[in-house]
Amino acid sequence: MAKKTGKDDETAEDGADAASKPGKKKLVMIGGALALVAVLGGGWFFFLKKKPVEEISAEAAAAAAKKQITFVEMKDMMIGISAGPQQDRQPIVKIKVALEIADPKTADQVKPLLPRVEDAFQVFMRELRPSDLDGSAGMYRLKEELLRRVNVTVYPAKVDAVLFKELLLQ
Repeated sequence: MAKKTGKDDETAEDGADAASKPGKKKLVMIGGALALVAVLGGGWFFFLKKKPVEEISAEAAAAAAKKQITFVEMKDMMIGISAGPQQDRQPIVKIKVALEIADPKTADQVKPLLPRVEDAFQVFMRELRPSDLDGSAGMYRLKEELLRRVNVTVYPAKVDAVLFKELLLQ
């Protein structure tokens, strides 16, 4: 019987070990969860912290000083475009355009080439029909095509945008 008691003692010890193991597991899990929260909190603070107002205003001022956009005005143009199928008179487009250029040095390169740019505009626009200028989609297509033609004409200089100051179709 003594052997049986030994077995009972062994099972009692195993029971005590088994009871203590889940407690250790809980401590390890709680410690891991706390470490994870600390790591996530540190990462959140590092990546999402706000910059001081002084840094933001200094960066904005530096970016504004870096980007000095120049606008080159082109003279007004009156261009006769193709008549529609049921029109007796030739429609006329009056257009006033400004070219947006990111670098003042590039603007100095573009100014002597403005007569070529005007010629490219007139040659292209003579083939337009009034229906080509209908709606905002027509205006967008015209703007993109004029920008492409300007950049071909003034290459290697680059114009960033063609801005319509006035566009009148009669």
